[in-house]
Amino acid sequence: MANKSADRKHQNLIEIEGLKKTYYSEGLPTPVLHGIDLKIRAGEFLAIMGPSGSGKSTLMHILGFLDTLSEGKFTFDGVDVSKLSQDDLALIRGEKIGFVFQAFFLLPHATVLENVMLPLVYSQAGDHHRQKALKALEAVGLSHRVNFSPTNLSGGEKQRVAIARALVNQPAVIFADEPTGNLDSKSGKQVMDIFQELNKAGHTIILVTHESVTAQNAERIVRIKDGLIESEEMVKNRLGETSQYQK
Repeated sequence: MANKSADRKHQNLIEIEGLKKTYYSEGLPTPVLHGIDLKIRAGEFLAIMGPSGSGKSTLMHILGFLDTLSEGKFTFDGVDVSKLSQDDLALIRGEKIGFVFQAFFLLPHATVLENVMLPLVYSQAGDHHRQKALKALEAVGLSHRVNFSPTNLSGGEKQRVAIARALVNQPAVIFADEPTGNLDSKSGKQVMDIFQELNKAGHTIILVTHESVTAQNAERIVRIKDGLIESEEMVKNRLGETSQYQK
């Protein structure tokens, strides 16, 4: 389910310069991000790490169009985000962004297939929603669970459904916020193996985690502290480079 052509592999999908974010409560400012400069290549697997309160989740929410920046410049796929309308932002979020969260956020009274089809309802993906959802479930090894209720799935299976839901629109980038946080080590490894395979297929993956082992699946690790980038490093001996996801 690749969505990136080879000639775009080394182009920057995301560029931010001097990004700042300040929240206000009763007129009182609370600065969270103090000036972030970062470039993320199309097809890259990037991990963002930092302690609680460092600003890593705020950064992810801004990059994923769930929040807006206060100052700075944000370019997505060559487009200055500040020049886009709210409708344009919603369209990009629906068609080019996929999200996987720690808490899964599955609808308990809908089937696995219906959960995966949900983003298609709000997109311009057209017809054949069922086929697209089935293909996404096949990619995460859950073709045999399509008619199950999420309440009958293990934690690892629930997260795989969430990945399929994020994948169904073939987004330009998948954001994963602590995707292994609620999983045992075996299920966590299976989930990260899926992200590895998606990245090999051309998907850009941006992972937010506090777990060092999980971050070792990425090509590059960016560490944030007190709203600023503290360090960046390329990952040596990257996990999962030769592993294959076992269904």
